[in-house]
Amino acid sequence: MMIKVTGLSFGYERNPVLSNIRMKLAKGEVASIVGPNGAGKTTLLKSMATIFPPKKGKIWLDGQDVRALKPEVLARKQAYVPQQASFYFPLTVMETVLLGRKPHMRWRVSSHDLHVVEQLLKRLKLEVFADRYMDELSGGERQKVLIARALAQEPEILLLDEPTSALDIRHQLEVLELIRGFARQANMLVVLVLHDLELAARYSDTIHLLYNGKIYASGSPEEVFVAGNMRHVYGVHMLIEPSRHGLKMTALESVQPGE
Repeated sequence: MMIKVTGLSFGYERNPVLSNIRMKLAKGEVASIVGPNGAGKTTLLKSMATIFPPKKGKIWLDGQDVRALKPEVLARKQAYVPQQASFYFPLTVMETVLLGRKPHMRWRVSSHDLHVVEQLLKRLKLEVFADRYMDELSGGERQKVLIARALAQEPEILLLDEPTSALDIRHQLEVLELIRGFARQANMLVVLVLHDLELAARYSDTIHLLYNGKIYASGSPEEVFVAGNMRHVYGVHMLIEPSRHGLKMTALESVQPGE
């Protein structure tokens, strides 16, 4: 077991966002958090990343409360990539990815640090941009750099908020294949927030479906993505068909959520 969420609740003043979230996430799996707008997906991921302190409940990492871990220890175990990030300093792609090695550095950049970064730039096909500044890149290119920076931490847990939102379909597939490969090869837990349900079904081992700040259903894509859940949570009559590459989902008509 890698992450266990027990009774997690979060809100802003009198506005509850998450209520009694319970999850179990294991090494080597890709888990997607899905749900309609406002369900609390990003808030849940930020809580797991210790950005938002829970009102109630805890998040355990290998039996330890994540909020009790020292920042430098947590940074070697867990990496987080937001949906959007601002760049205030004129850094090149190489320098940005190298920042991901900071939790492992002592006094200087080692040859191993450079090797890790160079290999990641190659695997994400970013080596051609190595000397470019971040503000010279497209949104999709910047997103791939942020993923490379997180992978440079060599984390046991990778938390990604909408990692494919700025990418075209070819790069979406490329990045998700790469992330799934890292999960398998490095025995890494990957947690994704995704809006594209077909991509979630194709690349995830487990799905956690949020509705009104609560876990409505958890399980394999085939267990969670069923017509009744789609109707109740998304307010859509959905035709769901198995295919060679996951599930094919066709929205037929809208209905009132919760029916």
